[in-house]
Amino acid sequence: MPLTIAFSGGADSSALLLAASLKWPGQISAIHIHHGLQKAADDFEAHCVAFCKLIQVPLKVIKVDAKNAPGQSPEAAARDARYGAFYMENMAVDGAFIAYNAINNIAKESQSTTPSTSITLAQHADDQVETLLLALSRGAGLPGLAAMPAQWVRDGIQYYRPLLQVTAKDIRRWLATQTQFGPMGAPFVEDPTNTDESFTRNRIRAQLLPALEAVFPQFRDTFTRSSSHAASAQVLLNQIAVEDLHRTGIPPNIKHLQHLSDERMANVLRYWLKTVHQTTPSTAQLAELMVQIKCCTTRGHKMRIKIGQGFVERKAACIDWYNP
Repeated sequence: MPLTIAFSGGADSSALLLAASLKWPGQISAIHIHHGLQKAADDFEAHCVAFCKLIQVPLKVIKVDAKNAPGQSPEAAARDARYGAFYMENMAVDGAFIAYNAINNIAKESQSTTPSTSITLAQHADDQVETLLLALSRGAGLPGLAAMPAQWVRDGIQYYRPLLQVTAKDIRRWLATQTQFGPMGAPFVEDPTNTDESFTRNRIRAQLLPALEAVFPQFRDTFTRSSSHAASAQVLLNQIAVEDLHRTGIPPNIKHLQHLSDERMANVLRYWLKTVHQTTPSTAQLAELMVQIKCCTTRGHKMRIKIGQGFVERKAACIDWYNP
């Protein structure tokens, strides 16, 4: 079955796209998102067009407006623009997804029944470690410590990251062996912003990862395992939250919330806000919300707590969130 690969032109997505096209010729397509955030963006597009023509893979180029809104990071704006483009174009096709190990050129096939569309992304083991370290630096909870999932659903599209166990060094080493393109191996582009250490992620990559490797040579495997444990724990917490939310109702009933332990109340409130209202409270906001819920012992007690871009207010016997 055909498979769509998100293709930036960098080493990681080039390895994934090339390995897939060599293993399954004629069954692969690619999508390139032109963010327009730097002068090199046009060069990236030109490289992707030329490379896909060379390996005979159909390519779709989509230009997006990835400028960040007030209070939004450039990385978040670019990420949201990419996912929006994937959703609007719906480039993926029905059927089975094939996960590729670009280094060993080994395929593992897994079946997906719903949703029926799929796109693959080329984040690798180093990206996973960087994401975990960023989460730790921000004092993140389990969702942050779980880092990037290997597969998930967004806007009805199934996404996969098949290279999370593969290091950046191994990816480039494999590309260098593809001498059918020339003595230097398969071509790819280098994003000039990747060496700009004014970005925290780049400082982690340039300064921290080498130090970790010197002290803990297997840190990529062990860190990834820790993220997997965090992800499993979060799944369990979500299951508990579903049960508690069923009991409290939507919107949640105050008295039912008051009967929960602090931990379960915090868990179900986070889950409710995220799944129903697509907002996430800060630690301080959630703590204040819980204090106010516990204080709601009389009919006249009012509540108005800022959560994300909106507010949680008391509505009779319940609380509800709204965005003014």
